Order: sequence, then C-alpha cells, then structure tokens
Amino acid sequence: MKFFKFESTEMRIAWHTLKKINALEPEISLLSDTELKNKTIEFKERIKLGESPEDIRHEVFAVAREATKRILGKRPFDVQMIGGIILDLGSVAEMKTGEGKTITSIAPVYLNSLSGQSVIVSTVNEYLAERDAEEMGLVFNFLGLSVGINKAQMPAHLKREAYACDVVYSVHSELGFDYLRDNMAMTKEEKVQRGLDFILLDEVDSILIDEAKTPLIISGGDQEESAMYNIADLFVRTLNHDDYFIDEETKSVYLTDAGIEKANKYFNFNNLYDLENSELVHRIQNSLRAHKVMKLDVEYIVRNDKIELVDSFTGRIMEGRAYSEGLQQAIQAKERVEIESETKTLATITYQNFFRLFKKISGMTGTAKTEEKEFIDIYNMRVNVVPTNKPVVRVDDQDEIYVDMHSKWKAVTKEVKKAYQRRQPILIGTAQVEDSEILHEYLLDEGIPHTVLNAKQDASEADIISKAGEAGAVTIATNMAGRGTDIKPSKEAIKNGGLYVLGTEKAESRRIDNQLKGRSGRQGDIGYTKFFLSLDDQLILRFSVQDQWKQIFKEYGSNPIPGKAIRSAFLRAQKKIEGFNYDSRKSVLNFDDVIRQQRDLIYEQRDLILNRDDLGSIIHKMFEVAVFQIVNNPYFVKKNDTIDFEGFVEYLNSNFMLLTKHKFNVDEIKKMDKDDLIAYIIDIWKKEYDILRQNIIDKYGISSLVKNERNIILNVFDSGWQDHINVMDKLRRSTHLVQYAQKNPYQVYTKLGSKKFKDLTNRIAMECAANLLNNYEALPANNSDFDFPFVTNQNETNNKQSMQNLQEFIGFLLESEKAHLEKKNLDEKQILQILAEKKAEILKEFKYSFESLAKKEE
Repeated sequence: MKFFKFESTEMRIAWHTLKKINALEPEISLLSDTELKNKTIEFKERIKLGESPEDIRHEVFAVAREATKRILGKRPFDVQMIGGIILDLGSVAEMKTGEGKTITSIAPVYLNSLSGQSVIVSTVNEYLAERDAEEMGLVFNFLGLSVGINKAQMPAHLKREAYACDVVYSVHSELGFDYLRDNMAMTKEEKVQRGLDFILLDEVDSILIDEAKTPLIISGGDQEESAMYNIADLFVRTLNHDDYFIDEETKSVYLTDAGIEKANKYFNFNNLYDLENSELVHRIQNSLRAHKVMKLDVEYIVRNDKIELVDSFTGRIMEGRAYSEGLQQAIQAKERVEIESETKTLATITYQNFFRLFKKISGMTGTAKTEEKEFIDIYNMRVNVVPTNKPVVRVDDQDEIYVDMHSKWKAVTKEVKKAYQRRQPILIGTAQVEDSEILHEYLLDEGIPHTVLNAKQDASEADIISKAGEAGAVTIATNMAGRGTDIKPSKEAIKNGGLYVLGTEKAESRRIDNQLKGRSGRQGDIGYTKFFLSLDDQLILRFSVQDQWKQIFKEYGSNPIPGKAIRSAFLRAQKKIEGFNYDSRKSVLNFDDVIRQQRDLIYEQRDLILNRDDLGSIIHKMFEVAVFQIVNNPYFVKKNDTIDFEGFVEYLNSNFMLLTKHKFNVDEIKKMDKDDLIAYIIDIWKKEYDILRQNIIDKYGISSLVKNERNIILNVFDSGWQDHINVMDKLRRSTHLVQYAQKNPYQVYTKLGSKKFKDLTNRIAMECAANLLNNYEALPANNSDFDFPFVTNQNETNNKQSMQNLQEFIGFLLESEKAHLEKKNLDEKQILQILAEKKAEILKEFKYSFESLAKKEE
C-alpha cells in the first residue's frame, strides 16, 4: 500500500527553489570576494528595473549561502535554506533546537532588504539582539548592507540611525514602544521608525502567543495618589477562606456572600456594589487578586524594594513592565513596599495588533505546530515543520507521576543523583522560581553540586546555559523557553548518554514542554528526556478533580502511579488549559480590535497633520464639523421648541469670536433657517481665521504659522485620544456586568465604544476650532486698540509686506509639494499639472486674505 505525504504549498516551493540554489552553487563559489559583493548592487538594480524579489530568490539565496560560508566558516545546510525560503514566504518555520535558526535567517533578511524597505529582526532579549547583530552583521556588512541595533533607553537620534540601516535587530517590546512614541511625536523629524515592512521574529511563539495577553502601555501624567490601595489591602487581610472564592480554572477570585457582608460592616455600607462605591470595589478586587492569586517568586519578585514581574513562560524578569489598572499598586501594598502613583495610559497596543501592522511577517521557533490554528486565525501564517539536518535519536521517556509533591521531589533528587554519579549532564526544568529553590534545598541535603538559573540570576543566563552540557553538570533552570543559547554536550558527556532533560511539571502548553525537551538531542546527538509529575502540580490544582484523584491513588504512597490512564488525564488537562488560554488571548484581541480601528484612524489623521505643510483645508473641515454640532445642540432649544437666539449668539461670541472683528448679532441670525445658518457661520469663521493666519505670517513668518497650527491641533488630538483610551479601558472593565442581563459584553463594548469615538472626533473638532480662533499669537503686531491690518487704515508699506508674505507662503507650499512629487518618480508634465491644481486649491483657501489686501491696494 502506498502512502502519500502531504506537503504544504510553501514546502513544495521551498524544495523546488532549493534545487535551483544547489544548481547555482558551483558557479557562485568561483566568484571572487569583490564579484560576490557586487552581486548586491546587481540585485538592487534588477529589482529597480522591474524584477520581483521572488524572481531572483534562488540567486540571492545562493549568494547569501556562499557569503555565510566565507565569513562565518559554516556552509548553511539544505534544511537551513529550506527554513529561509519558508521565512521569505511569510510563514512560521519550526526548526528543532540546535538546527541553526540564526544562520537560517540570513538569506531571507538579505533578500528582503534589497528593495530598500525596512527589514527588522526581532528577538526576545537585548543580549540575543546584540549577539545576532554582531555575528550575522559580519555577513551583511560583507555584502554591502548596514546593520543597526535598537535598544531600550537609547536616545532618539541613535534609534533613528539604527532604523535607517538596511537591517535592524531589536527586542520585540522596544519595537512596539517606538511605534507608540512615534505616534505621539510633534514633528515628523522626531519619528524614529521608517516603516513597518518586513519583520522576522525569532522565538515567534514566545512573542506572538505567550506574550499576546499583555498589552504594551506608555504611561504618564501621574493620577492623584489614593489611600484606597492601603484601605483595600487592610480589609483583604481580615478575610478568611469562607469570605472569597477562587476559580482555579480561570484564576479569578470573588467575594462570597459572607465576604460581601463583612465588607459592608467594615466600610459601614448598606450595599458594597452601589455605583458610588465602584472605585473601592475595583481596589478590593485588585487586592484580592494580589493576595490570593498572585504569588511571590512566581508571578513577581521583590528586588531592591521594587516589584519586578516574571515572565511565566521564560522565567525572565520583564524589565520596565508593570501591571495596569491598579494591580501593580495592590501588589506593592501587599508586599509593604513604596506604592507608586497609578498613571494614566497615554498610548497602548497589543503585540497581536502591532505585529499585524507589518506588510510581511515571518518567524522561527523550535515549537509552534501545536498552536498552528492560532497562527492561521490571528496572523494568517501557516506553520511548516522543517526536517532536521540529522535524524533525532533522543529518547523521550514516559512521565512518572506521584501522589504528592514531596514524593515527587524525593524521586527527582534520586534521579539527579544517579545522573550525577554517572557524570551525565542533567538540565532540570522547573515551572517557577519557588520550585527551583525547593529543589535546590533537596540537592544541597544530598550534597550534589549544582547551578540554579531563574529570574534572580537572569544576568548570567547565557554563561550558565553554555556550561550545562559539560560532564557531571547539574543545572536547574526556571522554564527554558526561548533561552537562545545552545547547550553543546562535551565528548565525555556524549559518552555518558548525552544531555538528560528532566521536567518537574507540565507547562500550560505542550509547546513549552517540547521546547524544554528540545534542549537535548541537537544535530543528531544522543540524549534523554523525562518528566516527573505529581497530583499537587498546578496543572491538576486548576481542576476540581485533585482531591478525588488523591483519594483514588493514595495507596501508591511515595511510589509512582502506574498505567496510561493517569498520563492521558494530564494531557487532557493540558489541552483544556491551552483552550482557556487561547480563548483568553482571542478575547483580548477582539476587544483590542475595537480600539485598533479607532487607533488607526487617529494615527492616520495625525500623520496627515504631521506631513502637510498647509493645514488650511483640514482646519476648514474641523470648522464645518464644529459649527454643525453647535447649531444642532439641543442646549439652545427652549421647552416650547423655539430657539434661544440670545444664548446661541452669546455662546458663539464668547467662545469663538473674542479675537475677531466680526461679532454675531441676534437680528441677522433670526432671519436664517438651519442650513443657511450653518453655511453663514462657517463662511464667517473661514474669513476671520484667514485674517488671524495672516497676522501670524506677518509677525513670525511662514514656518511659524505651520508649527503653531500643528502644535495646537496635535495637542488637542493627543489629549483627547489619551482620555478616550482611559474611558475605553473603564468601559471594558465594566462590560462584564452586562452578562447578568444576558447581553454579549463584546457587542455592548463595540456599540458604546463606537459612540464614544464619535464623541471624541466631535470634541477634537470643537476644541481645535476654539483654540485656533482664540490663538493669541494671531493678534496683529500693533494691537493696542485691538485693530486688524485688513480692516483698519494701515500704511501702504505694511499692506505690501502682507501681500508679499502671503505670496511667499504659497510659494513655500508649492515648493514643498514639488519636492514630495519628485520623490514619486512622476514625469514633469504630471508634476506641473498637480502643482497647478494645488495652487488653485491654496488660492481658494486664501481668497479672503487676497480680497482684503486688494481692496487696501485700491
């Protein structure tokens, strides 16, 4: 019987392209260094002349392979070329640990940089970014490409230089923060990134899945410090087990009826859940979570009297990260360290939505196939498993499961002792910092020398891991996901059985367990893996079956529980938690998608304001939106359905016409219907604002007008957007309450969020109109009697100067537009036609200024 092996389209393309690459190798290997370097210039020219990167992929990859061989002394294997093609196709390449993922990235990065677009390689920490940039940079530099490293805390000008390079290496979080900061910039020159074109993510599953629930947040503008954190903390310390309930499956915690009654007595409330108590309820909820769910040395550590968060998947400290919504302050109150002020969110984005902004995204990792559905659903990326260069001969033994934790640690210690005595290197993976310290004590009692790597020793990580393959080495590591440093067993270690990887707890995802196993048996080395588990493990604690199971299996005492059934039960529990976590990430994404659409619109408008030298047409549109709102405001309609003309005119004159010569009066307003009134007010505002604009040009020059208007508009935009983010955040927190009314929280959030966004755009238009018309910089130079140059009897010289300034401004705008058009490679005829249309548009905007000046000339 014949079996057919299914291969994805990407894999078929990869194998086909590999044949072409290998066929070119003899020819490329004969090139001199200079000829090889010149290939970069040739490729760039061919792309400019119309060839696509796909057309020349096999040639580029052949050149990259030869350059890698000459510079690094390593000829990329066929499977590494396959991996590189998968990456260039915008997919995830799953390559086992030790297969050389870093070298795999060279060819696709080289190819994508040839078209001049931004190419970013993202890693999980700065050590790896620097290491890869320096080592792979030797190949890129040889081929004539520049390489930059983007780090946190770098000054803006150095970041700009890094992003300007052909290839930039960066930590994933810093890319997101730079994007948010760029969209808070007050001038286009302040921006550091040059586009989001192609990104290659190292440890792609760690970044796109494990960290997907945590949004990137830029905070600032300290909110008023509140004593509520300590009040809530003191109350929660009085609670006993009957006062709260923890849902282990979802890690949620709630007050029971007894707890609510206790809270009512403690705070002297009739009903804790009255609307006026909502702020305190939120603080109590956070304090409950801090005390009853968040564990010291698991989710966070205390270092130098500061709370530092621990990445639950990698065991690393998450530098500069803090919990939002007051949870950080609740933990600070719990641990009795200084409580920092809760800050206002200035900008935020999830990793999911940030990376989906790139035109092309690809990634590599040792384990991703189990999460392929999520990669396809959210990122439209297929996972392709790249075969290993040499067959995997590692032995993955069956799990050993014990009734209680103590029996498990005793069995682990016994196993470690055996491995140490036969001088087989052993790497012990623990789920959390606390576990590594418990095991440390057991091994000390047995006199077994060992090294501990956890969040508290993060700085020496690479050094500790690189020595873990020496004969007799015993290394305890908190979760090995994405460590990025190879463990190479010594010759003696290989003789003694290769690296032994011992897991002490199943992770919340099979993928994380596979990463741990993957540290052993690289490049065809022998190795061995085994997991030691117990019914007290977190995986089982999250389900209500633990007590029942302990009763059933108690007869086994300190011996392992036999049979397949219990191992299958652990696997089912793991799959169920994977499902919970996926749903949780999907929920975060669904809610953030509402903000994403709004954020995209705001940032798009912001960019338009930053990049345009004449904001006149944008300002006129804002005037139209503002006037429409004012005229349709029910505030000016009396109880008998008549309009309060006196109040309406007073509002217009006192809020928008303070600096203008024109003042609205009731008699003229009464004669108009609504549509005529809207058109009339807009017309007056445009005329009066043109006069104010001309005053700024006369006093300070053209560039000052552009800068002044841009600053006024952007300040309103940013202030409004920041308030909106915080409103949406509170809205999201409260939408779960609608479940009690049998409504869908997401639908309610979307509906209310859309209404809030409409309010925001109206508010921006209204505030911009008021601030522009009340801009004291626009007062004329000689304003002692509050007269204006276009209305009062100015001398002829001033008049000519005003006309000249206005003509200079129009010339400046047209020159700026011409430079912009020339970059688009348009022919001269097209440029002249567009400029003529632009000039007509500008003259229309300034017609009132020209008319006023012309009358003065007469």
